[in-house]
Amino acid sequence: MSRPRLPFPEPFLERLQAIVPAGRLPAVLESFTHRRPTTFRGNPLKRDDRALEEELAMAGFRLDPVPWLPGAWRIPPSQRRALTESTACLEGRLYIQGLSSMLAPILLAPRPGEQVLDLAAAPGGKTLQMAAMMANRGRLSAVEPVRSRFFRLRANLERHGATMVKAYRMDGRAVGSKVPERFDRVLLDAPCSSEARFRAQRPESWAYWSLRKIRECAHKQRRLLESGLRALRPGGTLLYCTCSFAPEENEAVVDAALARHPGELEVEPLGLELEDLQPGLDHWQGRAFDPALAAAVRVLPGADREGLFLCRLRRRSVPGHSVSPSSPSRKTTR
Repeated sequence: MSRPRLPFPEPFLERLQAIVPAGRLPAVLESFTHRRPTTFRGNPLKRDDRALEEELAMAGFRLDPVPWLPGAWRIPPSQRRALTESTACLEGRLYIQGLSSMLAPILLAPRPGEQVLDLAAAPGGKTLQMAAMMANRGRLSAVEPVRSRFFRLRANLERHGATMVKAYRMDGRAVGSKVPERFDRVLLDAPCSSEARFRAQRPESWAYWSLRKIRECAHKQRRLLESGLRALRPGGTLLYCTCSFAPEENEAVVDAALARHPGELEVEPLGLELEDLQPGLDHWQGRAFDPALAAAVRVLPGADREGLFLCRLRRRSVPGHSVSPSSPSRKTTR
């Protein structure tokens, strides 16, 4: 089929054509060339949305409220720099963030008073969003292993008034063994190949992409997910997401966890009512996935949002079972 001329690696484009439904592929490919509007959300820990909207409108920002996401706005990309330099941004009354990224905390739905874990937290956008949703009540643990990213996370938490959050500089793969069955909810925005963030105008966005990198990311993601599941209390909820299209980093990672823990995990429907959503794949390159993964969702990139894979897992309360890395795995082919 004809497609826009894009500078990305040909194997990436071939894989994308196999992943995305044919009818939606042209729009997805076109999205890599568009300059999206700048999107952001208000920080209710510092100021209510109406007051923030009035403040920004008086400063000359052309605000376009996001109809499906209260407290979030779009502005023209030409105003991005002015927004980042605004007093409201510098003082933490707003946070610039992609619309798709805002979905993950909403779908995890943390509540005030709960114990929540953000297993790969930096730079902290989703952590801050959850702290606001929890009204700074409860405990929110944010984990980041990389020194520079950890200090950026901590600075963002302080600037935005997220006083309930405790940040830890450690490898998320070790958390589950250190604090098993501790948390009511776990967010794992897993480090990935970042395919959904490729931009045709920015060669650095895909410079390090390779099939080997996808495999390396998937290996780390499986271990992070296992750690998150071990840290989750029976009856608790884990939200897994990546900004990659690759099934190896998405369905295959969750499928492996379901296979290791038969009967212990449930893939929950997300109930999203947005355009350009794709259910989880049932197979990839000869490997069949658990049918339950049809409840997972790919948010396909568009004019105002980036791509994202989302899957919500609930840990069942099963007598005699515990989530541990020693459970046997299964392999299926198709």
